[in-house]
Amino acid sequence: MQRDNFHIFTGGPGAGKTTLLEAMRAQGYACVEEAARRVLRQQAETGGNATHDGDRSKYRDLMLELGVRDYHAVTETVAPVFFDRGIPELSGYGNAPGEPDPPALTAAIAECRYNPCVFLFPAWQDIYVHDDLRKHTFEHAVMVTQLSREVYGSHGYTIIEVPRASVEERVRFVLHHLTP
Repeated sequence: MQRDNFHIFTGGPGAGKTTLLEAMRAQGYACVEEAARRVLRQQAETGGNATHDGDRSKYRDLMLELGVRDYHAVTETVAPVFFDRGIPELSGYGNAPGEPDPPALTAAIAECRYNPCVFLFPAWQDIYVHDDLRKHTFEHAVMVTQLSREVYGSHGYTIIEVPRASVEERVRFVLHHLTP
């Protein structure tokens, strides 16, 4: 299933994806929160270790479960829907080093196709900050940006790099580049 009205925001942590998502939501667009943050909040609340630095496979599997559920839960078929990250980026990055993608992930990437153009937010040191869930270094954000670019490219998506600009300018940029 390909949902051309489903648009992904991807890139390194702290690059402004969530901020832009909130700005899009304020303008009336449907938006889907990042699965990783929901998993991390739940793990923090329950004392679980399904995190990037803990049980990485469980972390990936929980994000995959939420990602697939989110994809199928959105019933909008025409108006743009914006996702803070998408299922394909669980490939590679969501695995322990050297571990191949599990069959369920491979199937979900094939089944849940988004708009062929993905909005990549490059790492941006001027706005990067740590928070209660984001504890990685800026260098990690740079690495995730590159991994995001590679994984979406390897799954047949075209990357549109979002410029480092004000939130308002970024909103205009994204809306200008929407493709049906």
